[in-house]
Amino acid sequence: MGSYMFGPVQFLKCCFVLINGGTLWTGTAHAFTAILGSGILSLPWSVAQLGWIMGPFVLVTFAAITCCAAVMFSDCYRSPDPITGRRNCTYIDAVRAILGPTDLLVCSILQYIMLWGTMIGYTITATISAASLKKSTCFHEKGQNASCGVSGNLYMLIFGAIEIILSQCPNLEKITFLSIIASVTSFLYSAIALCLSIAKFSSHLEFKGTFKVANGGTGLPTSTKIWHAFQGLGNIAFAYGYANILLEIQDTLKSPPPENTVMKKVSLNAIGATTLFYVSLGCMGYAAYGNDAPGNILAVYNNLFWLVDIANLAVVIHLIGAYQVFSQPLFAKHETWIGTRWPTSFFNTVHTVELPFIKKYTIRFTLSKLLLRTIFVIFTTAIAMVFPFFNAILGLLGAVSFWPLTVYLPMSMYIVQAKIKRGSSKWIMFQILGLSCLIVTLLSAIGSFADILEQMKHAKLFHLQI
Repeated sequence: MGSYMFGPVQFLKCCFVLINGGTLWTGTAHAFTAILGSGILSLPWSVAQLGWIMGPFVLVTFAAITCCAAVMFSDCYRSPDPITGRRNCTYIDAVRAILGPTDLLVCSILQYIMLWGTMIGYTITATISAASLKKSTCFHEKGQNASCGVSGNLYMLIFGAIEIILSQCPNLEKITFLSIIASVTSFLYSAIALCLSIAKFSSHLEFKGTFKVANGGTGLPTSTKIWHAFQGLGNIAFAYGYANILLEIQDTLKSPPPENTVMKKVSLNAIGATTLFYVSLGCMGYAAYGNDAPGNILAVYNNLFWLVDIANLAVVIHLIGAYQVFSQPLFAKHETWIGTRWPTSFFNTVHTVELPFIKKYTIRFTLSKLLLRTIFVIFTTAIAMVFPFFNAILGLLGAVSFWPLTVYLPMSMYIVQAKIKRGSSKWIMFQILGLSCLIVTLLSAIGSFADILEQMKHAKLFHLQI
């Protein structure tokens, strides 16, 4: 797996070099940028499924758990001693050095599931936002009550075609500009989503919603509301996917002071700021729309057409770049494996093509790269077209990753690193925390999977209607 596994921070390292950073504040900026993403768009819906008591409570609790895990995980950057030990620059490096081959295999599988699943989720999300732009134009021209249904198939195919072209970039370092643009646009659409929720709430000045759990969605059966409540837990967990990239951020920090000391402050600052943003949008969106809060806060009709359009365009631009951040590590691993297994194969021969109109510029490629990357993107796009369920996909991804990657593995590494004795009070406390998070993961996975099955009963294959 090596340093390719968690690419989302590779471009941040390039930014770090440019600004000559590596301090508490540059680390905080990196972490905040890395945490904030498209998962924020589903938070009002998630709070609506949990109600006014459980919704904010879960948002804050997940933040506290993520922060606790991040503080523990910071001590695993160096091993066996957190101050003078050997560096573990990635999540995989730390698992390999501290836990061993069994946990390494589990971690690798889960990370690949997360990376590929996120690519599917990003394809769906970008399609919804692109189609919403067309829908917004229709409403603006024909009025709010006009019939403006839009098929997302064309937009999904266009998104897939763009990713096929970008997938031919050699590696993450060659697409740094995309990642920087993606970071700026992610903050832009998140801020706009919050402003739109505030504007919607200001139009009626009435706190909508209820204190009850599993009460979101008008006219839905009770069983569906329960599944949605479980799914809401997974959506919130997906929004707090931070531990996965912590060590790469920590690897950008200068020492002295020790990297783990600075990184703990970085985590407190970044998670605190992100939580404030998440709670504000989740609660304000719920107050504005009540139990009928949309699954994607931007996929609703709003009188501020131009602002909604800017936000949806920002989502599309962000996800075009973010898709490559998650796909390039997968490409690198597969191509390394193929190159090692068949080093002299014709498919691994490097071909060079000179561009006729651009002097001194050539394209270098192999057939394995050209074909396999293209096939992989096509297959991912096809899966997204079969399962175009935005909230359910996010919930399932959050469920799959939260307990093992955010809680269990960082906690297990910390127990080994800190030499915490089995049966001690601290060890028991960690086990209770891990068991509680495992229950949450199972519930959210069940809810998301049940919702996918329910939606498949009414969905048409390769037919996404927005």
